[in-house]
Amino acid sequence: MVTSTSLPVTSTALGTKQYAMGMDQEAFRAFYEKTARQLWAYLLHLTRNEAIADDLLQESYCRLLSAKLAAMDECRLRSYLFCIATNLVRDRWRRKDASAVEVVPDLPGRTADPDMTLDLRKALATLRPRERQMLWLAYVEGWDHKEIAKAVGLTSGSIRLLLFRVRRKLATALRGGSELEMEKNQ
Repeated sequence: MVTSTSLPVTSTALGTKQYAMGMDQEAFRAFYEKTARQLWAYLLHLTRNEAIADDLLQESYCRLLSAKLAAMDECRLRSYLFCIATNLVRDRWRRKDASAVEVVPDLPGRTADPDMTLDLRKALATLRPRERQMLWLAYVEGWDHKEIAKAVGLTSGSIRLLLFRVRRKLATALRGGSELEMEKNQ
């Protein structure tokens, strides 16, 4: 798990003097420190498994560093990193890895009403992985529709409509709606 005090940087990443986009070791370390916790939380939310999130986090940074890309600002680099992670998760879903659907563990530092947390977890469990992914990117990461569209491979107009449907489906699940009612709301 990624900790707030000391974020490990992979030996593969630090084994070279020059990185993707002309990034040196210190620039990479700073970028890693800024993005690793958010990326790990995103991966945990999608995979529901700490070990898988750890593996995909490392793989995402390794692929970022091995990519031959033109120089880009930190915001675009962060978006590209999340796209890499999203694709890795999607590949795992395609392989139907059964261990990727375990229950999400309690996240440290979260204090909420246990009943509300349980209700929300149950409601989120009714959503498809892509639906949870879009909600996370929109409301936790604060991405706009264009950024989400690029990450999930859809158009921004589709994202707008899909987010509307997912919010409605989640609201129905939180109210205790039936599966038939939730499917009708899609």
